[in-house]
Amino acid sequence: MNQRLVGADAALKAGQREAAIAEIIAAIAEDPGQPAQAYRVLIHQLYLTNRLQEGADWSSRAVARHPKDIELWNLRGVLLRRLGRFQEALEALDQATRLDPRPLAPVVNRGNIYLDMGDMPKAEAVFTRLVRQEPRNAEHQRQLGRALQRQGKREAAIVRFRQALALRKDYVDAWLDLAGALHDLHRDKQAQETLDKAVAVLPHESRLHEAKSVLFRRRGELRRAEAYLQEIRPRFEAAAWLHYQLGGVVSEYDRERGNLHLRRAVELDPDRLEHRMALVESLERTRSGDEGANIEEAYQMLKATMARETLTTPAPVKIANEVLIRVCDFEALDSLGTFHDVGRLWAESGRHTALLKQLARVRSAEDRLELVEQHRIWGRQIEAVAPEQPLRRPPRRAKDGKIRLGFMSSDLRQHPVAYFSLPLFDHIDRERFDVYCYSYFQGQEDRVQRYIAEQVAAFRWNPDIAPRDAAQVIADDQLDMLIELGGSTHMNKLEVMAWRAAPLQASWLGYPHSAGLSTIDYFICDPFSVPPNRELMIEQPLMMPHSWLALGRVFSAHHPLTDGLPEDRNGFITFGTANNPHKYSPEVLRLWARIVARTPDSRFAFIRPEGGSASFRKNVLAAFAAEGVGQERVVFHPVRGQHMPYYNEVDITLDPFPLTGGTTTTESLWMGVPLVSLVGEAFFERLSYSILSNIGLGDLCAADLEQYVEIAMRLVAERERRRDLRSSLRERMRDSPLGRDAEFARDFYDMVAAAVAEARARDVKVRA
Repeated sequence: MNQRLVGADAALKAGQREAAIAEIIAAIAEDPGQPAQAYRVLIHQLYLTNRLQEGADWSSRAVARHPKDIELWNLRGVLLRRLGRFQEALEALDQATRLDPRPLAPVVNRGNIYLDMGDMPKAEAVFTRLVRQEPRNAEHQRQLGRALQRQGKREAAIVRFRQALALRKDYVDAWLDLAGALHDLHRDKQAQETLDKAVAVLPHESRLHEAKSVLFRRRGELRRAEAYLQEIRPRFEAAAWLHYQLGGVVSEYDRERGNLHLRRAVELDPDRLEHRMALVESLERTRSGDEGANIEEAYQMLKATMARETLTTPAPVKIANEVLIRVCDFEALDSLGTFHDVGRLWAESGRHTALLKQLARVRSAEDRLELVEQHRIWGRQIEAVAPEQPLRRPPRRAKDGKIRLGFMSSDLRQHPVAYFSLPLFDHIDRERFDVYCYSYFQGQEDRVQRYIAEQVAAFRWNPDIAPRDAAQVIADDQLDMLIELGGSTHMNKLEVMAWRAAPLQASWLGYPHSAGLSTIDYFICDPFSVPPNRELMIEQPLMMPHSWLALGRVFSAHHPLTDGLPEDRNGFITFGTANNPHKYSPEVLRLWARIVARTPDSRFAFIRPEGGSASFRKNVLAAFAAEGVGQERVVFHPVRGQHMPYYNEVDITLDPFPLTGGTTTTESLWMGVPLVSLVGEAFFERLSYSILSNIGLGDLCAADLEQYVEIAMRLVAERERRRDLRSSLRERMRDSPLGRDAEFARDFYDMVAAAVAEARARDVKVRA
């Protein structure tokens, strides 16, 4: 026997895998005619050491040298599968089967490839055949179950998972699959019982404990998840997964403590992508301390990660997208995928929150329609889940002459959503309405939430509740209409609307696009914000007569105005924005820079916490420099929540596009700063247009980019108009539909009453 092969055998017995690989490669280099077994061992060891490409290359040489060796063809198929080269893998396995159809290993691997490819009918056919041939093979039973489950055949899948466990009680993957299938059917009590049984059989199996904590978390029971993880922590203190799960749970209500656990997870297992990305995400979301430094740390960690590996799966792509937006790294952002591909990835994986970041990437009429379809894709998936665990419908309530109106949002607290909705709670039409509120806020009650709770008939506050159970709470209140205000932003539960807990449902205020659910009947808007093209709105428009929002009491005089124009004090014009960078794009920054370049000695102020990030500043300055604007003319005010006084240093606000400002538009105008906006076709492109039109400043709205520049230049020249606006805008807003909050509330309740009356009339007609 070749001495090098003898040395390789000795190295393997001593656990020296790399040395064995080197010896075999040297032996083959000396004599390529080595027996097939030498090639088999080499390829298998390359596979085990994750040197997949080398293994595939050697497998190509091996089958060329030994074309009738079935195991070599099978090994080649396995390696190509791991590399994602599915078609080549199938061809290799076909060759193995042609040589001898009796061995089952190539058939098993073919079935696994179909699972990877998402071709579930073919996977089902393969594993059905294998189960018939080897009915007592637990792995075949499980894989058949997986193929069935991914086709929605969940009950049949559960039968297969149970069969696999009957054959092998220590089959961890089968326990996990069974619990997952039960959870998908919303049979969470059975899922938990399954995991309890699994833990009893395999008490030291960490994946089962992790799955149990994840089940609690998915049910919205965050404190219960933390309690369980803390209970088992002494046994798994040195396990990265435990700190990863604790970090994910705790960060929902204690970001600093969550970050400590996520950092520990990365320390314990620095190569685990999901752990690193979870820390990146949490740092990006950390508002305490130095927010700019948190963003910068998240960005640098992300850059290092993207240099090491390509991000392809939905979760890391979403996290990367959010971080890259925060620092305006548009080149890296584009590398994640096209508008179509990234949007479909998120929609198909149920990540509605990520779709908000798509709005600023719209460039064409086709993009607008594609964005609607992405929301519909998400909606169809959520709606398919609800019938699997229907609500208990209470008997029809006795007529009392009142309309029961519900508002669902976790932002009914110190938050812009509450600020704009306060007029409805200040002026409840108690003769006609009983108002209910539903919140899933994870933090502490503040004065705004307390005030709202005192005004309404009931304030249902359930921080730890699953969507279906949340829908049941609403259904039990027997509302006439439910209005969701939060979209899918943090701590909100948009999916509750899929259960149609109220006969009429509407969206308002929190999310500037159709949510995607056919169970939402109406979208509240006004004559200015409603899209001219009805294809851009899934719901029916429910129209307010003037404005879709009002200012409320929080817009008061406690934000003082500095006398005179900033231009008078500084000797130059200052443009600015306080809008979130998720509304920026290369086109937006380019246009803003062009306007600054055309205005001698002018400045541009970014009133954003991202200004504390060195990378944000670098990328923004580069965009402005490309249009001839030096860095000394760009100012950064890295603040959060204390930004209003900085408007006293801004002469003209430039609105982003296509996603315009909303809250920031009203704030700018309240501080006496006129704003230039671009009007588009979709609702999210018309927010500022509605606000400006309602206060008689529609002439500051542009139809195209050229007109946008013209309006900005005209405002620069109209110094006296700006001086007048600086002193009169607040009174102008108070006297407009935005400021007449009692009138707004009356119009809103009238609008709801009319919709309910119309629905009741339809119901009577149908029953007749």
